[in-house]
Amino acid sequence: MKDKIFGVLQRIGRSFMLPIAILPVAGLLLGVGSSFTNATMIETYHLQAILGEGTILNSLLTIMSKAGSIIFDNLPIIFAVGVAIGMAKKEKEVAALAAMISFFVMNATMNAMLLIRGDLLADGTLGAGVLEGTVTSVCGIQTLQMGVFGGIIVGLGVAALHNKFYKIQLPNALSFFSGSRFVPIISTLTYVVVGIVLYFVWPTVQNGIYALGGLVTGTGYIGTLIFGIIKRALIPFGLHHVFYLPFWQTAVGGTMEVAGQLVQGGQNIFFAQLADPSTVHFSADATRYFSGEFIFMIFGLPGAALAMYQCAKPEKKKQAGGLLLSAALACMMTGITEPLEFSFLFVAPILFAVQVILAGSAYMIAHMLNIAVGLTFSGGFIDLFLFGILQGNAKTSWIRIIPVGIIYFFLYYIIFRTLILKLNLKTPGREDDDAETKLYTKADYKAKVDGNDADSENEMTPEDQKSALITRGLGGKKNISDVDCCATRLRCTVVKPELVNEDVLRMTSPSGIVRKGQGIQVIYGPAVSVIKSNLEDYLEKAPDVEYLPEENENSAEETNKCAETKDEAKKDENKTVAAGTVKKELCSPFTGVAAPIEEACDEAFAGKMMGDGYLVRPEEGMAYAPEDATVSFIFPSKHAVGLTSDDGTEYLLHIGVDTVNLDGKGFETFVNDGDRVKKGDKLIGFDIKYIQEHAKSDECMVVFTSLQEGEEIRMSKSGKVEKLEKTAEIVSLN
Repeated sequence: MKDKIFGVLQRIGRSFMLPIAILPVAGLLLGVGSSFTNATMIETYHLQAILGEGTILNSLLTIMSKAGSIIFDNLPIIFAVGVAIGMAKKEKEVAALAAMISFFVMNATMNAMLLIRGDLLADGTLGAGVLEGTVTSVCGIQTLQMGVFGGIIVGLGVAALHNKFYKIQLPNALSFFSGSRFVPIISTLTYVVVGIVLYFVWPTVQNGIYALGGLVTGTGYIGTLIFGIIKRALIPFGLHHVFYLPFWQTAVGGTMEVAGQLVQGGQNIFFAQLADPSTVHFSADATRYFSGEFIFMIFGLPGAALAMYQCAKPEKKKQAGGLLLSAALACMMTGITEPLEFSFLFVAPILFAVQVILAGSAYMIAHMLNIAVGLTFSGGFIDLFLFGILQGNAKTSWIRIIPVGIIYFFLYYIIFRTLILKLNLKTPGREDDDAETKLYTKADYKAKVDGNDADSENEMTPEDQKSALITRGLGGKKNISDVDCCATRLRCTVVKPELVNEDVLRMTSPSGIVRKGQGIQVIYGPAVSVIKSNLEDYLEKAPDVEYLPEENENSAEETNKCAETKDEAKKDENKTVAAGTVKKELCSPFTGVAAPIEEACDEAFAGKMMGDGYLVRPEEGMAYAPEDATVSFIFPSKHAVGLTSDDGTEYLLHIGVDTVNLDGKGFETFVNDGDRVKKGDKLIGFDIKYIQEHAKSDECMVVFTSLQEGEEIRMSKSGKVEKLEKTAEIVSLN
């Protein structure tokens, strides 16, 4: 259970990275645009002629500022769509559409509730007793102030609905809406309810959020220290995004009124102040959640890299130096710390413990020194230049980072060097002589923690079995270049059309097959979207091979071989079985003429591709339960029924060949999925004459799909049989 929760949290953290990834470019646009259009800065440096109002550069920079602002202003819907994409397992574009629709529906529902309850008046003003800041405009909809939490609620909820329902099979009359088409429908209905519930619940939740934020901010510098330590400690588990995001983007990180608007979250407050020309000094209380990163990313960790380099063995110094230098430069310029942090975490966890404590203290010291430098993603020099140096020391106190950073450089260097030498830690360049000098990654760390356990192979599900047949029929995974579907057809593009085997495709019970050059259309009806999803899942793990003509042939030679097999079966059918143990006697579900399944006119059945069994050429249009059993399924086209007997034997009773094309005409079912039946109960009635006129054959197949290795079906009686008469046996050859 703990591992499952951990896995879910990891996925949530990864899903946050998609919307977070847009913040650097948004911050770049906003930072550059706001900096060079700031009237005070233009006046200070006498740049009115170049950057003053009305100049071309001023206009371009204003556009840049607005382009960056619009992203920060609409983060809730960006998170809704981004988190849904990140959490959806398959068909992510459907999840994205459903999330966007649900986001609008949820907020429109809350808007309606505000109007109905009198919290919002028709002219858009707030009703009596409604606090300022609790209602805001989201994409033009006046709704409750939920910030990024609203987007996350939508993203996670829609992803859960998507993963549960994107393969759903609906009743035949509604099957057009099966699969991924059902996701936007159920999401819309769900978020109408969610919107109503949130109207009543969110004010209480909001009070709790404010209380949590107050707990952190109320503890002052100690709270900042704790925040920094926890954030860095979560790095190995990939859960730091889950932890810090609320502080950056929601009221947990504090609230502040900027330019007449109530802004929530440390990062949002910083960028709101950045866009406000009246800001004198950015809020260090808001930037406490990231300003400290500049200290240990630009100065501290490079000091650790120098210590590791100097401690490397002489013969490995050159190789280790190149690796550590590139990692240190990446850390300094962009704030990407993984190559360095995971290297000593992997080989010397004690060094990571030191890093966690030192980094946590850097957050606290930056807060204490009133350093207020913002960032978009991570604390490298690029962000320091944009949001510290360019904004001026008067607004950010960025200059204080340098002396503190120098102290941290030596702290990291001395502590790391001392521990490496004293404890003989195997940092890069100090490996055993036969070990490769390398920098480790998060994947290496995970592999070490998990012990490189290989996933156990699961038995192939019925869905995968069908997908495997489709793949083989299309010539193998290597031969399939594209998979898509419309309302009723699986549309595939193949590389070599000559490798397509229609006989194998027919085993999957399509209504028809259309071939146009490299385009293959297999008609399954409205449930095709589910079949497509299952096929895409299967292709991800299928071997990348193609089935060559000799493996996939449909030639006269094969037909002759099949005929020879049938002749041999006729010769042997009256012989006494000398070997094998009879495990079970089988009764015929039909009245007619029984024969070995090798005599079936359909090659798929004759070749036992669906399983071993026998056939009956019917003389009565009724299928009966051959023993007490449970109905596993009834095909929508009524031409086949699956049974599971009380001892676990699984049957497929298939009436006629290509009768799926009849769409249920000529058939009448007497049972439903999941029904219990007694021996002799009626299952399916069928019109023999109608089938003979409109289908390939009226042969009825009795196929056993659960035979174990070493088991086969042998006829105990051929020729004329009555319903429920003993006709065949399950024989074990072991």
